[in-house]
Amino acid sequence: MLKPAAQNTAAKQRIAKSRGGRPTRTAALQRDLRLLDVATRLFMERGFDATTIDAVAEEARVSKLTVYSRYTDKRGLFEAALRREIERWMAPLSRGVEERRNNPANGSLESWFVGIGRQVQEIGTTPEVTAIMRTLSFQAANFPELARLAHEEGWGRAVATLARLFDHLSEQGLVRVSDSMVAAETFLNIVVGPLTRLTMFGIPIDEKNRERQLRLAVKLFLTGIRPD
Repeated sequence: MLKPAAQNTAAKQRIAKSRGGRPTRTAALQRDLRLLDVATRLFMERGFDATTIDAVAEEARVSKLTVYSRYTDKRGLFEAALRREIERWMAPLSRGVEERRNNPANGSLESWFVGIGRQVQEIGTTPEVTAIMRTLSFQAANFPELARLAHEEGWGRAVATLARLFDHLSEQGLVRVSDSMVAAETFLNIVVGPLTRLTMFGIPIDEKNRERQLRLAVKLFLTGIRPD
């Protein structure tokens, strides 16, 4: 059994080895997060073509070899950034839907749809989302699989998440829809579609009318799906 002094020496040697050799798991995780943060920001600020692996590596304070060891090429790096952003965008919607399913008596149906509509609008019109969507639009011809990924994992998942809620509400007799997926996509198109087009073209949103239009859209939508 090692004496305390010998144990301290051995511990110091292990620490020195981790510092001089491969990074610890925590350090590697922090490095990877920093790398993805930097890449995401540069893709949003500069677009896909103007963002280089050299620039990402320099700002993230890692070697190019590290970048290529984690992501095969720039396309792979962009895909990783896109997937992470989609998860961030989806989280509030998923929480909102689950909250409504678990607490059906928490507010009227109309007020809930106004709330979730407001949330979807805020997410869909942020500068970050707009920048990513513009980049995807420019690169869709070169990387159609990335555009498909954004549609299926972003828009498609949002539709499916809301569709599950419509199924739940239909079972409770609160709404009547023949196709929950169509109902969910229609709701999202009504609520966020026009605003997304404005932000994509750089046209300012009239904030004074946004809330009024949202409430009217929800009222019209619910009128069409409420039981007679």
